[in-house]
Amino acid sequence: MLRIAGVTVPEKRLDIALTSIYGVGRSRAEQTLTELNIEPNRKPADLSAKEETSLREAIEKFTLEGELKREISANIRRLRDIKAYRGTRHTKRLPARGQRTKTNSRTVRGNKRVTMTSGRRKLEKT
Repeated sequence: MLRIAGVTVPEKRLDIALTSIYGVGRSRAEQTLTELNIEPNRKPADLSAKEETSLREAIEKFTLEGELKREISANIRRLRDIKAYRGTRHTKRLPARGQRTKTNSRTVRGNKRVTMTSGRRKLEKT
């Protein structure tokens, strides 16, 4: 079992399996694998010990997992403290990047639908 940055990498293709680590996406995974001359289609179990250590060292050079989450939350906290527009949007739990809010932004505001038929119960047949 391959573990990188405290995360057990699942038994999938390497380029996909590395995306289970927070801070590693498809492009970063593919780029790292090509730099190390490792085929992206291989499984983590098929790697030699030398390839595992080189992959682990290459991936752990990036900011990952808890450190990355702390960095992101610190950036948001800084925006809130200086009362920037983006900080106030984060505080109000609204989209911070200029999206419209009249009809969209369900993921940020929650799936709250206030229409006439949204809360109606089905009529019982008697």
